[in-house]
Amino acid sequence: MFSFNEFGNKLYTGKLSFPFVTKRRLWFIIAIALVVASALVPLLRPIQFSIEFTGGSQFTVQAPQSTDQALATEAVRSVVDDAATKVVVVGGQDVRVQTDQMTAGETQDVTAALAEAYGVQADEVTNSFIGPAWGENVTRQSLWGLVIFLALTFLILAIYFRTWKMSAAAILGLLDVLVITVGVYGLAGFEISPAAVIGFLTILAYSLYDTTVVFDKIRENTTEDGDQTTRTFGESVNLAVNQTLVRSINTSIVAALPVGAILFIGAFWLGAETLTDISLSIFVGIIVATYSTLFVAAPLYSLFREKEPAIAERDAKVLEARQRSTVDA
Repeated sequence: MFSFNEFGNKLYTGKLSFPFVTKRRLWFIIAIALVVASALVPLLRPIQFSIEFTGGSQFTVQAPQSTDQALATEAVRSVVDDAATKVVVVGGQDVRVQTDQMTAGETQDVTAALAEAYGVQADEVTNSFIGPAWGENVTRQSLWGLVIFLALTFLILAIYFRTWKMSAAAILGLLDVLVITVGVYGLAGFEISPAAVIGFLTILAYSLYDTTVVFDKIRENTTEDGDQTTRTFGESVNLAVNQTLVRSINTSIVAALPVGAILFIGAFWLGAETLTDISLSIFVGIIVATYSTLFVAAPLYSLFREKEPAIAERDAKVLEARQRSTVDA
């Protein structure tokens, strides 16, 4: 009978080992393919940005007699013929309409047209306006937040692990997480909103936590390796990843379950669409972050270090001694 504890013990002692490092060329090819596919998503399905980024006018019809979205489009275009509209039902009872930027007069006329179309009073149609300058500021601040996060991450990891190569591997792993998560997010047809950006930064922090735990074990294994070690540097890295594999799986499951509940039950089933943006980005990001730590960041670090003269010399001695013992046997 399968025992998860026994499975974990075999991984920790090295009796059972998954080839995270030895098969890294395959994992890198898969990672590159996923990144390229994610980068091509906007060509197939342009990524939509919320009104907070693009600017525009927003109308909310409260408790209308009907939630037919076509009524909103017709009402808006009866005032502005070429207006681009996006209509969604919020909470299963309200209708939210987003349009291009409108003048004060057009806003008043659209409000009246929506009230008439949905059979409600004019004061039950609220409207708001977001200017282009505000949207540009949100975009700029979001990008600065990402740049500062990555820069601080690189610096802190370099200081903590005392090598820039761990920082480089971790940052490349974070970029892998970000690109794939945004690609999946765009493929699902969801808008990138400020809530989604918060979700992206959250999963980068989660990925960083997972990577740091694995790298700490890698440092422990490789530091303890002396001249009498029977493992190469890559084998020590691979052992560390296997030793933390169960922890990574458990952490991911525990983190993904509540977020998945919010996403699938709260957002999709109960219609709490305000939670969809952040919950989708975090849910996808948790899964991708775990994959990236195991199959991208750790093997990359091993690749970066194996060519160092001291490590290469020690690995050669290990392999030579292993070959000699095999011949003698």
